[in-house]
Amino acid sequence: MVALARLMVVGFIVLSVIYVCLSLYSRAVRKGKLRAEWEEGAKDQPLDTFLDEGLAEYDKSLRRKLILSVYVIPLILVSVVVYLTNFA
Repeated sequence: MVALARLMVVGFIVLSVIYVCLSLYSRAVRKGKLRAEWEEGAKDQPLDTFLDEGLAEYDKSLRRKLILSVYVIPLILVSVVVYLTNFA
């Protein structure tokens, strides 16, 4: 039982690092696309305002929520392996 708890703590830390990296990378890519869109299109508002509005939309997007699957998928896989190991 102690080994499982240790695995879960270490796994949570590793998954948190992966989540933060993915989140920052995805946000940087979106910011780059917004900057390119602003440079191509009509510049009727300042760049900072355009980026703030675009990133506010990104924060509500499905992609942002899908990054949370970094936690869900490994949890399900470990649970299945533990169940199959002990009860199958």
